[in-house]
Amino acid sequence: MDMTPFFFGLYKLVKYGVYPLTWVAGFACLTLILAWLPPTPARRRRLRLASTMTCLLLLLATAPVIAKPLVSILEGWPPAQPARSEAPLQAIVVLGGAIYDKGTLRPSIELSPDSRLRTLCGAELYRQGLAPTVLITGGDTSLFGSGPTLAAAMKEWAIRLGVPEAAILTDDRARTTYENALGAKRLLGDQTSILLVTSAGHLWRATALFEKQGFRVTPAACGFHAKHRVADLWNELTLFDFLPSSWALERTTEVAGEAVGMAVYRLAGKL
Repeated sequence: MDMTPFFFGLYKLVKYGVYPLTWVAGFACLTLILAWLPPTPARRRRLRLASTMTCLLLLLATAPVIAKPLVSILEGWPPAQPARSEAPLQAIVVLGGAIYDKGTLRPSIELSPDSRLRTLCGAELYRQGLAPTVLITGGDTSLFGSGPTLAAAMKEWAIRLGVPEAAILTDDRARTTYENALGAKRLLGDQTSILLVTSAGHLWRATALFEKQGFRVTPAACGFHAKHRVADLWNELTLFDFLPSSWALERTTEVAGEAVGMAVYRLAGKL
């Protein structure tokens, strides 16, 4: 069953609740409040604790030496290249990432880099002859109002990359990975052997959800952020890995989002 708008919004809100920057901002606000209240011994202790937690969380969330192993663990699960399946593959399923709506500055709808790369990976696998059909799945993920659908924009991009329009199926209703799997089951059936294409950090959860729906999944990862597996990271450790980085904050946020996604789906009985 698809998520209602309320539960879709609640799911997104829960993910924001575990993002590192949310916690950093929360402790920073608490520090500010305590600093402005009349001082007492108890408040001074709380102020020291809150300020320490703010600094500690910020350092941990922005340190590449922390982010790199976490991303390597997350992305190291699937194979780097899709393994040849024993059973014939019926379809290449490409999951949508994000889309940017047009506005007063942006003249037209644009796919996010993740969406473009996933479509490119799917098109390349199709050109290799791995499956006769490409299913692109992704709907309108706007929390308020309506916006463009991912599947339509990604289909246009796939056609420009050389995939025949007749070989493309689209699901423009899915807003979450779970709904991606439900839509694919509706269009392809539940006993289909598929090549599942998505970003490396998303593939673990996506594969589990599609297998839960009865698909025989061959994972195809693209868009790696990690260069090495965990065991090989320490050979290239430098001073810069201990310095704060916006890249590291993005990666720890991604890992936190995937972790809460897995937890929510397990609690809901979807995995």
